[in-house]
Amino acid sequence: MASKPLVAAFFDERTYSLQYVVSDPATKRCAIIDPVLDFDEKSGATATHNADRLLSYIAEEKLELEWILDTHPHADHFSAAAYLKRRTGVQMAIGARIVEVQKLWRDIYNWPALPVDGSQWDRLFADGDRFKIGEIEASALHSPGHTLASITYVVGDAAFVHDTLFMPDGGTARADFPGGSASQLWRSIQALLALPDDTRLFTGHDYLPGGREVRWQSSVAAQKRENIHLTRYRSEAEFVAMREARDKTLPMPKLILHALQVNINGARLPEPEANGKRYLKFPLDALNGAAW
Repeated sequence: MASKPLVAAFFDERTYSLQYVVSDPATKRCAIIDPVLDFDEKSGATATHNADRLLSYIAEEKLELEWILDTHPHADHFSAAAYLKRRTGVQMAIGARIVEVQKLWRDIYNWPALPVDGSQWDRLFADGDRFKIGEIEASALHSPGHTLASITYVVGDAAFVHDTLFMPDGGTARADFPGGSASQLWRSIQALLALPDDTRLFTGHDYLPGGREVRWQSSVAAQKRENIHLTRYRSEAEFVAMREARDKTLPMPKLILHALQVNINGARLPEPEANGKRYLKFPLDALNGAAW
């Protein structure tokens, strides 16, 4: 039990995203993983319903928050990490290769003033870095492919695998964003499958294939046995060919250009302008070849 954290999942229906509170039952200390800041692209409205739900759970369970963790700079929702830090004072962290994503997207956004040293976060985790949640050992496993900066958090017997593996009936994540790579994704998945078979795997999204109810937990053994992509495309070459062909048919996430300018800046919304309003800026025709 010393290496078995408690995991509470919170599903955001607007973005099909999973957010987690992972806690050490012995010390009652916890971390938040991949929190969502609510955003309605039709009205431009922002809200903190999802993040406040996480804080309410932590208060109800009498937990002590130690970490606010993002697995990668998300392309389909705003991160609520900065909001949660303002509310709690707790340190926020992401993978160290965020600096490469910052440099890439700084050019896409023509944003020369953006700091590209990762200084927006309190901690940047390199591959293999270790830390604790309460007394439970945790580590960062570099898992690129979906993005350059993607990492998996391994916390005791649980691994938070973000956008690499979905539930077995959902297959695997896309790898066609700027800086993405289907080959890297394959190698990252192989590293995850090298974890012990009984490792619990928690996904970053669930798209409810076939209209079923939301699911978020599988295992290494279940993924090896049942994943619809990994059981059909068993070599790297087969997997890459499938992934690249499939990705060419997928339209970009509707919030990618909205979300990346927030998420590469430590989940900070743009500063208010002279009239007190905040404005998002995104380029036209920047993602050439994207499916409509």
